[in-house]
Amino acid sequence: MEQSEIQQRFTQAENAIHHAAEFCSKADDLPMDLKDCIQQMDQKTSQARQMIQSQDEDQIRQCVEDLEQLGDRAKDACEQASNRLDEDLKNAVMQAHRELSDLKHQLH
Repeated sequence: MEQSEIQQRFTQAENAIHHAAEFCSKADDLPMDLKDCIQQMDQKTSQARQMIQSQDEDQIRQCVEDLEQLGDRAKDACEQASNRLDEDLKNAVMQAHRELSDLKHQLH
């Protein structure tokens, strides 16, 4: 995968994560695990951005895998609390998870 394509795909994932984080900050009564995962993902995107710019493929792959694992946890937390969550928040979390999962698979 070319560097420009990696950056473009990561930007899509990053935007989805930021979108989910915005919904989390506005939502009341969120499960702590979900809130924690989204916050960690949001913080880790800046670290991942630096890795992508360094063009170190192993570090990029590891960073994306870490983000995708957080995405898995967020998705699971979302599914467990689905009846209490706003539909927009659920959609944002699922979109972030999909983007990270797709990027991870393209890097392998």
